Amino acid sequence: MSGGIRVREERCRGCANCIKSCPTEAIRVIDGVIKIIPELCIDCGECIRSCRDKAITVNEDEWELIRSREGLVLMADPTFYVQVGAYSRPRLMKEALEQHGLRDIAEYASIAFDLAAYASAGIIREGGDNLPYISTYCPAVIRLIQINFPELTGRILPVESPLETAVTIWREATGAKEKVTLVAPCPAKATLVRNPVGRKKSSIEYVVSVKRVIRDLLAYNVKVTGTRTKAISRRWLLWSISGGESRHIASFCDKGLTSVSVSGLRNTMDLLNELELGRLNGVDFVECRACDLGCIGGTATYESRFLSQLRLENIETEWMPSQDEMEEIRALYDKDIWRLVSPIQVKERLPLSQDLGEAMAKLREMDAIYASLPHIDCGACGRPTCRALAEDIVRGQGKETDCVFKLRDRISLLSGEIRDLSSRLPHTIHNSGKRRPSS
Repeated sequence: MSGGIRVREERCRGCANCIKSCPTEAIRVIDGVIKIIPELCIDCGECIRSCRDKAITVNEDEWELIRSREGLVLMADPTFYVQVGAYSRPRLMKEALEQHGLRDIAEYASIAFDLAAYASAGIIREGGDNLPYISTYCPAVIRLIQINFPELTGRILPVESPLETAVTIWREATGAKEKVTLVAPCPAKATLVRNPVGRKKSSIEYVVSVKRVIRDLLAYNVKVTGTRTKAISRRWLLWSISGGESRHIASFCDKGLTSVSVSGLRNTMDLLNELELGRLNGVDFVECRACDLGCIGGTATYESRFLSQLRLENIETEWMPSQDEMEEIRALYDKDIWRLVSPIQVKERLPLSQDLGEAMAKLREMDAIYASLPHIDCGACGRPTCRALAEDIVRGQGKETDCVFKLRDRISLLSGEIRDLSSRLPHTIHNSGKRRPSS
């Protein structure tokens, strides 16, 4: 698949656990194999969590192949730097990577996250009636809004992912042209590379999981001293935990920031529903993360999210940038490299038909089919809900007998007809089974 989810068909047992976990009903199980509807998938990774057979995984590039190439450059998500206790600071992880023959551009990521927070604070300050704004940092949340909460797309901050911006800053500062590999904690971040939102093409070429790189690093047991690399700001590391982005933006807000931060898909959907209903008056900024506790809860991380949370809570952070850093942030801000190339658009669901009249007729047919179904959403048909089955039937992608209850009713009806037919005899035969004697 071109997104952040990969299906390993040979491992799928057709248990259908995944279809119930998908928030956008993007998954079907047909003929015992998982089928994902790309237009509906938000790459949140909930299906990965629910699959006991590991038939669904993060769609990453081959690390061994990338690792063998010269000039390998890594752009790692902040989550990467809080995965191992021995490398609990960015400079230690950077040193470990360099000793392992890998090049890291964390110092450019640090300034890119400062720039994103600074730009966000400026937009919020001038927000007016558009408040509250919604963070663009979690790609899964953005896609969820595009599909399930289209009215909220106008509230999304037009700020590019700092992971993308960091690569742009690095290329402009060094003139380097080497290909960059993103170290991602989840399938949504992997989609940043393959199918970005707000721009046509990513500035990053490859993507691998945090888990894969950490395992490779630990296998070599690299020793670090912390003296070979210069210190790197830790403000940006807090973006990997729920509330960290809001805290960073607040440091640039003179009048303070009223924000709401939630993590986990269920909490995110509840909060977005509240926002859609207009119940968040007085709030300036909404920070949502699809994964529990934030990016440290991603499905492609190595360490327990609770241990990562403990490390982050104990990090000493200087929230105000130095004077030199502020001058650099303002200079980059004036270049406008922090802004999304194009605004976030609503993601239209596939119509039942291109013809309006035919679409209305199919909608009525779908409602009639749904009314005849049992409404228990058991998932045995391979669809997440009875309504999803009704829609598939109208689209010609299913039959009523895909429902086990409809199939049972049909079998009962047919068996009754067979029993009735088997009891009937030709009129020339007496019901005792013998011909009548001739008179």
